[in-house]
Amino acid sequence: MIVEISESAASRIKEMLADEEDKNQFLRVAVKGGGCTGLSYGMGFDSDLADSDQEEMIEGIRVVVDEESAKVLKGTVIDFKQNMMGGGFTITNPNAIASCGCGSSFRTVTNAGTPEEC
Repeated sequence: MIVEISESAASRIKEMLADEEDKNQFLRVAVKGGGCTGLSYGMGFDSDLADSDQEEMIEGIRVVVDEESAKVLKGTVIDFKQNMMGGGFTITNPNAIASCGCGSSFRTVTNAGTPEEC
């Protein structure tokens, strides 16, 4: 398994998927260059599958990760936290050796990404 999805995150993702018009969409989790530490996370719904994509069923959700992102996402946990200010997804990546103050960008031992000014 590349990523894990908590029960609360799965519940929220399923709610969001139910609101989508295209019922064939899946959750794509990715990493791209950017952010002040070099790499940033991306999560969204998609329906285009590439030959090199890795696909898993997690908590009843079809999850797709591209080949390059899979290398830095292995063991990552996606959670959803609700608080008085609303709610949001959190990502805990055991491969990250540094992250920015806001927690939206990171780097690993093998991938420094492309840091940008904050």
